[in-house]
This record gives sequence, structure tokens and C-alpha cells, in this order.
Amino acid sequence: MELIVLWDIDHTLIENAGVSKEIYAAAFSSLAGREPSEPARTEGRTDRLIMRDMFLRAGLPVPDWPVIEDALTRAGQERLNDLRMRGTVLPGVHEVLKAASARSDWVSSVLTGNIVANARVKLSAFGLDALLDLPVGAYGADAGLRPELVAVARERMQRLRGVPADVPVVLVGDTPRDVEAALATRSGILAVASGVHSAEELAAAGAHEILPDLSDTRRVISVLESFAGT
Repeated sequence: MELIVLWDIDHTLIENAGVSKEIYAAAFSSLAGREPSEPARTEGRTDRLIMRDMFLRAGLPVPDWPVIEDALTRAGQERLNDLRMRGTVLPGVHEVLKAASARSDWVSSVLTGNIVANARVKLSAFGLDALLDLPVGAYGADAGLRPELVAVARERMQRLRGVPADVPVVLVGDTPRDVEAALATRSGILAVASGVHSAEELAAAGAHEILPDLSDTRRVISVLESFAGT
């Protein structure tokens, strides 16, 4: 049966080794003229909310979004080599993305709080971009709240790939916000405890299918198949 699989990026597919927070800090500094007093608060939020929060906590007016997005894009591009040198692909990710992309009845893309430019930077740094249908994904510039991104991805898949509106969606992510987004949109959720949140925290948020990471390709694909009804 058909299935839409939407993968989170940071701490689900890759470990960014702190580069993400450096990107936010650099973008903030380029616009504010000074370094932030504390790191960005991320944990599954979209770039729109992360950057807005940084300016508000600093007591500064929030720039228009296109200005912020340009600053984030520049900061991300400047740190591509840092990400390659310091970051890593998480266990099993190459294999499971290959397996998902080989399913002709599935569409495998991303649902991420990152803007599209920085999502591409993070994925291309490790050769993961070719394994995902990125034009139909949903990104941090598309909406403020993570649940809203599910509808964005669905619309793109209908318009660009002809995917029917009733095809099941499953999110794969590492934070309670991924779980909440799935529950709010009646999507499936495969939670992975490969980030800062424990399996217990993910279960408390409402996830029933929880794995330590994506290293067991056969198990991951089996769980995803269960959401497709196969």
C-alpha cells in the first residue's frame, strides 16, 4: 500500500555536533550586531520560532522573516565544511533511506524545522539528499508550528507527485514535538530515542512505536509498513 514517510533531520538522521546552534548564533549576530547571550532553544521547533525567540529574549525587534531567512542561509552555507568534519550520519540511516526510497509505492521526504537551504546543507554534507524526495518535503519557513507542516507536505505531494489525499502519513522523529505533530494531524509516528529525549519521554508524549535509533533496517521498514496497513 502507498505511504508517505516524513523524516526529521537533526538527531534523527544526523548528529550536527553543535553546528546548528552555531548557525543560529551567526545569523543572529549578523542581524543584531552582537552575539546572542545564550544559545538558541531548538528541540523540534521551526526556524521561524527559534529565531523569533532569540530576538525577543534579547529584547530586540524581530526582523522581517525574509531578512532572517537570508541570514540563516548564509550562515548554513558557510558551515557546510564544519558539518562534514564534525557531524555524523546516525547508525543505519543510509541503509534505511535506501530501503524506503526503493519502495515504488512510498514517497520518502522530510518534515523539518530547518529552512530548505539548511536542510539541503545538512543532508548533502553526508550524501543523504539523493535518497529523499526533497521538493515535496516541509520546512521551517513553511509554517510556524510543526503540525502545520504536515499539511504543507501533503499538498506538495498531491500537486507535484499526484499522491492521493487519503494516503497515510508517518513521521519519524526524535522529539516530543514530532510526536505531538503526528497526533495532532492523525499521522503515524515512529519515534527514535537518538536525540536528547529518552524513550520514556517519547512514550509520555504519546508515541507507541519507539526505537533506540534507525540501525535495524528490517525493523524500521516493518514498523513503517504497519502504518501503511501492509
